[in-house]
Amino acid sequence: MSGLPGIRDLSLAELERNVALFGMPKYRAKQIAHWVHGKGVNNFSEMTNLPEEARNKLLGSYEVTLPIVLEKKISRDGDTAKYLLGLTDGQAVESVLMKYRHGYSACLSTQAGCRMGCRMCASGIGGLVRNLAPGEIIGQIWSMQHDSGQRIGSIVLMGSGEPLDNYDAVVKFIELVSAPWGLNIGQRHITLSTCGIVPRIKDLMLLGLSITLAVSLHAPNNELRDKLLPVNKKYPLELLLPACRNYAEKTGRRVSFEYALLSGINDEVEHAKELAGILRGIHCHINLIPANPVTGRAFNRAGKESTQSFRSLLEKAGYPVTVRRELGLDIDAACGQLKRRVLVP
Repeated sequence: MSGLPGIRDLSLAELERNVALFGMPKYRAKQIAHWVHGKGVNNFSEMTNLPEEARNKLLGSYEVTLPIVLEKKISRDGDTAKYLLGLTDGQAVESVLMKYRHGYSACLSTQAGCRMGCRMCASGIGGLVRNLAPGEIIGQIWSMQHDSGQRIGSIVLMGSGEPLDNYDAVVKFIELVSAPWGLNIGQRHITLSTCGIVPRIKDLMLLGLSITLAVSLHAPNNELRDKLLPVNKKYPLELLLPACRNYAEKTGRRVSFEYALLSGINDEVEHAKELAGILRGIHCHINLIPANPVTGRAFNRAGKESTQSFRSLLEKAGYPVTVRRELGLDIDAACGQLKRRVLVP
């Protein structure tokens, strides 16, 4: 670990200010941004249109390395690849590359570990170690693109970590990854998943981004949600749902409510009726998730019959509903199964 700041954390405006401090002309910033964000280089020597003196100045001031592919698992159907990516401090996070008919999508981690403690998720086992920097989140994309040879066209921030618990870095990541001089992934192709940190949902709303907000709901009442998602004790449904309603109204973007169906816990007809009631008036979409097995978590997924009954009741109530396609279950790359790994003490 060099201890140097990551150059991939810098926007074009920041690069312009910094190259001026180095005595470089302003246009060098766009050249650097092209290499760092548009090409995903991991060595300053690859920046061939910069003079050697400029490259040496950068080399002594910034880190440009990408996460290292430590392990890769490919699902039996070949549509999903789970990567274990090593960071410069010895931590490692898991990221997933998924193939769809419309192209490739990436599930990215925003933290090493997580402090939210959601009961059906592997990410919080062991707690939070640290936040990822914007460049480390972008680096996951570049590492997978370089390894696979595929261009990633959409992103879901649903790997390990709570994105809104790393708010500033995640907002900057969205700015960087959607920039025309970078990967240029449109914000409408970015989904941010949160367990419901209400003040940050309000902050995000004011930015006027075009991303999709996905809220991990998983229960239709406070009593049950308190047990499944400890964050609900601080931000109960009485606070969360109005924030979601306001977000949809302010941004014009419907909110996606994630609901993992757990057998005998939240998958009964009464739960579906209650869910339909509490979401009334919110411009939303409901995404039902077949709960996935997680070592150390004692939950079973709902059966196909109860899943279909749950979906039908919600659809009759007027909601658009999908059941999430299962990808990567055989390699522990499905929803709720990603986690951080420790490489050094």
